[in-house]
Amino acid sequence: MMAKREVELGEAELAVLRVLWETGPQTVREVMARLHERGRKVAYTTVLTFLTRMEQKGVVSSDKDEHAYVYRARVTKEQVAKTRVRSLLDQLYDGAAAPMVLHLIENERFTDEEIARLRRLLKELDS
Repeated sequence: MMAKREVELGEAELAVLRVLWETGPQTVREVMARLHERGRKVAYTTVLTFLTRMEQKGVVSSDKDEHAYVYRARVTKEQVAKTRVRSLLDQLYDGAAAPMVLHLIENERFTDEEIARLRRLLKELDS
């Protein structure tokens, strides 16, 4: 459901989206409480501003519950990741994925399961 054009999301908006992805639909107060648990001390009005702006961008939607608006994500983590990675590839590697993959393999740590999955994917590419 991602908009046709790429939506620019700031770090704080991504933090709000992560709350909605992990916990499902939430009120402003519930999102604020989850952010506080994660060490982000933000005011109610700030969270409301983020959610309102994100609703205008089309990445969240809201429904009026009995006493408050309940917000839900309209985009998946995978959709956001896809557009962010594409943007990064274009900015750093002229759109080429291989140099970025090689950089990640050379510089990051992977679990045994992730390595096994990489091997399976490479084997599929070979066939």
